[in-house]
Amino acid sequence: MAESFSFDVVSNFERQELVNTLDQAKREISQRYDLKETDTAIDLDKDNIFITTNSELTLNAVNDIIRQKATKRNLSLKIFDYGEIEIVSGNKVKQTILLKQGINQEIAKKISKNIRDQIKKINVSINGETLRVSSKSKNDLQLAIKLMSDLEESLNIPLKANNFR
Repeated sequence: MAESFSFDVVSNFERQELVNTLDQAKREISQRYDLKETDTAIDLDKDNIFITTNSELTLNAVNDIIRQKATKRNLSLKIFDYGEIEIVSGNKVKQTILLKQGINQEIAKKISKNIRDQIKKINVSINGETLRVSSKSKNDLQLAIKLMSDLEESLNIPLKANNFR
């Protein structure tokens, strides 16, 4: 029987890198002259980042700092789903950033169909929030990984190939 190769397609991020990113952002905010007295708070829970600050202008600067720090730590900016800016008590504004993780069924089906349409001798199975791509040819799998990077742009979600065997 011929040997079969496979890899998993996942959409996730390294949580510790995100924590480090936010710590660096907080440190820069506390040291920057233009942001020192803004009373800015950045909080992280399981699925969201909450930013509270004194103006929309400051909020945009904080978001820029977070994006800059995330890029330096090799986090995809596609994990951030920016919510609406809310006005909260006093003169403060608040924004919730949803952290995208996992591949939902609809997107998994699109990815699966696209890969199977492009490469004939390949198998794609959906396992919860991941996809398993398998083939007898390593070259086909490498083509599938290349296709994934193109799909990542069109679907606007971060995709990674893990467990290449």
